[in-house]
Amino acid sequence: MKHINWNTEKSLRLKESRGVCFEDVLEAIEKEDIGVYEIGHIIAPRLNAMGRLEDAMDSLRLICTKDIRRAQKLAKQLSDTNLQRQEITATALDHAKGKAKDKILKNLIFIADKSYQQGVIGLVAGRLVEEYYLPSIVISKGEKYSKASARSVRGFNIIEFLRKASDLMVDLGGHPMAAGFTVENTKLDLLEKKIYELSAKLLNKDHLQRVLNIDLELPGNLISLETFEVIQKLAPFGMANSEPTFLTKNLIVESLRIIGRDGKHLKIKFSIYNFQFSIEGIAFGIGDSHNLKIGDKVDVVYTLDVNEWNGAIKLQMKIKDISI
Repeated sequence: MKHINWNTEKSLRLKESRGVCFEDVLEAIEKEDIGVYEIGHIIAPRLNAMGRLEDAMDSLRLICTKDIRRAQKLAKQLSDTNLQRQEITATALDHAKGKAKDKILKNLIFIADKSYQQGVIGLVAGRLVEEYYLPSIVISKGEKYSKASARSVRGFNIIEFLRKASDLMVDLGGHPMAAGFTVENTKLDLLEKKIYELSAKLLNKDHLQRVLNIDLELPGNLISLETFEVIQKLAPFGMANSEPTFLTKNLIVESLRIIGRDGKHLKIKFSIYNFQFSIEGIAFGIGDSHNLKIGDKVDVVYTLDVNEWNGAIKLQMKIKDISI
């Protein structure tokens, strides 16, 4: 499909929705309902959390056990650990954002602190990239050695970049979008200086321009369950097979409602211009920080999803961006 250029600088620039709303779901998932989303955003984060904070062996035990009671006990343990991981990540992220304020005028964020747990620094680096759209390196300082995790932006090969400073590192590994390394504390200041010198030479404004790929402008009359069902034939979706992203123009905001345990998300009801049809959408991560008003005419970038409740299936938008 032909990609449409979208100027994110003039839009609400919503936060990524990767699990922010549903990672704390505690209800059991019916086996027949398990799909890519359930695995990626509900099951996998819990399995992954044990390796980040505790011992990944309990995740393996849960997968292998045939004892229902043992499985329930282990699942509860994994879920509790995942909540702990969320809290630790949130605390570290708040701290890192405070330190990042002094770095955002540079082309890259480099932050080190003793308080950061090694298991979450990759998550923190990823969230900094989402927030500031700058390559980000977050370091957990140890007694003698420090562990680092780096995340990049589209088109900037972070592992090749870091290799140019590998003479100051103990080890280094990764791929173009994510990397990790170990550094002696005595060389940390030298490494930071060299990283910023390299970033000034190798990073340019094209690397730091947010790009949101839109596959198709979808007319309002084609937003339907039938269209959603056709799209699902392309599943499963993932990194190598992105879910189709649409743009629909001239939607009218009918209602706005803050939702989520912490009031972080926004439910919006739209009427479709020139059609007697309404559809709801969820915008993650903006809560009450938006500037939308009822009656606003907006262009919306989204993927299609369905919300199932009490046997009823309702079409909805998972909103990626909005422009008034």
